[in-house]
Amino acid sequence: MKNFRNILVAVVTLCLMMVGASLLRAEDGKNEAPPAAASEATPSASPAAAPASPGEVSSRMQELQDEMDRIQGEMSILKKQLGASTSAASPSASVTQTAQTESTPATPAAPASPPAQAAAPASTGPSMASILGPLSITGFVDGYYGYNFEHPHVSAPSVLPGNPATGLSGLRAFDSPYSQLSLNAVELIMDKPPDASNSRIGYHVALGFGNAMNVVGSTEPGGLGYAQYLKEAYGSYLAPVGKGLQIDFGKFVTQHGAEVIESKDNWNYSRSLLFTYAIPFYHFGLRAKYVFSDKYNFTAYLVNGWNDIVDNNTGKTAGFQFGWNPNKKWAFVQNYMVGPEEANNNKNIRQLWDTELTYTPTSKLSLMGNFDYGRGDRIPTWANPVWWSGVAAYVKYQFNQNYALATRYEYYDDPSGFTTGITALTPQHIHEITETFERKIHNNLITRLEYRRDMASQNTLFKGTTPVDHQDTVAAGLIYTFDLKEVK
Repeated sequence: MKNFRNILVAVVTLCLMMVGASLLRAEDGKNEAPPAAASEATPSASPAAAPASPGEVSSRMQELQDEMDRIQGEMSILKKQLGASTSAASPSASVTQTAQTESTPATPAAPASPPAQAAAPASTGPSMASILGPLSITGFVDGYYGYNFEHPHVSAPSVLPGNPATGLSGLRAFDSPYSQLSLNAVELIMDKPPDASNSRIGYHVALGFGNAMNVVGSTEPGGLGYAQYLKEAYGSYLAPVGKGLQIDFGKFVTQHGAEVIESKDNWNYSRSLLFTYAIPFYHFGLRAKYVFSDKYNFTAYLVNGWNDIVDNNTGKTAGFQFGWNPNKKWAFVQNYMVGPEEANNNKNIRQLWDTELTYTPTSKLSLMGNFDYGRGDRIPTWANPVWWSGVAAYVKYQFNQNYALATRYEYYDDPSGFTTGITALTPQHIHEITETFERKIHNNLITRLEYRRDMASQNTLFKGTTPVDHQDTVAAGLIYTFDLKEVK
């Protein structure tokens, strides 16, 4: 502020000097004017056109001085309001120096002050804004009404909190409760994939609520309430290796199987026997994926094991996935994982082979096959390591963008009853066939009507309280999806 006042004083002083010099030149011109010029002046000339007298010049200079005093007073008030916060190196200093130089031309010009130091370049490291965003926020609400024609009277296990008298359909998980309006899942997903052009750090968080989350967390060694509602939570880093090696650490859903936890992303509403019994739901650990091209990709991981954040032994499970897409019609995925899964036992090694093949001959017709084989655990009632296997075949026909029909058939063999014998190790094999009709009322609203028949080789199902070998069910599902990008 002080520099600004000095500038103003210099400018006003310069103006006064210029006005004074102009008046003096006018006065001198009057005294030196030739008589002829004086005689040309007409008698009718206005008195205002007469040259100013020395008194008038003095009066005008006094007025300019008063105006300068007034401006200085206003500057003093402004200084009190704003404070003397102006830096001594502000551009005002160079303006004051220029004014002073012009007002005193006889004085040699002072050397120009060095330019202000350039601002330090912004940090090239990742900022908090680049780490947190941009991110996508999506989710869905999934509910259904199920009906079992056999009316089994089976009490709800502990994985289904609430009324213990809830009726359950056998050989089911996510759609087990029947004769009621059920909440399958509510999910909120926050996703920021790593990006080499923006930030190599990313994350994925998925919060889930409902019966599906009870099922997924039912075998967690830490208990059902341990991270039950945290379906996925992992951080990602895109390492600068080739085209980019993505490394994830945390909790993530399994890469095995042709189906997923979210029913909206499956062809049928109910989950297959293979997805329910043959493979794990999730893992906790380290995963790395490299995409060689649009045809080949490879993933390797090291995790605690099957369905456990809190490990039940000191061993670790390793696995890999190989994906091959030779063209737009074919897709092939091969998974393998191996590691100890029994509690407090690192000797018995469980292995799992999972194969998926998809063929899309036309834009409306899609075919898919899934094969699983697992073995390695030991139980007292079985001399050799237990094993299980199954195969599923899918056909989907998309009539148009709003209507589709999907059929699934599968065969599952559990010769020791290790995976399907919930209360008793009953050797059995099971067939099931499912027919699902889908209608999209809106892009975000999906309805599904489904009929399913399960057939077992043993009487492990129920008609009322009587054991039977079959059951018939129907379900009507309603799924609403949302994306905050679409909210206006």
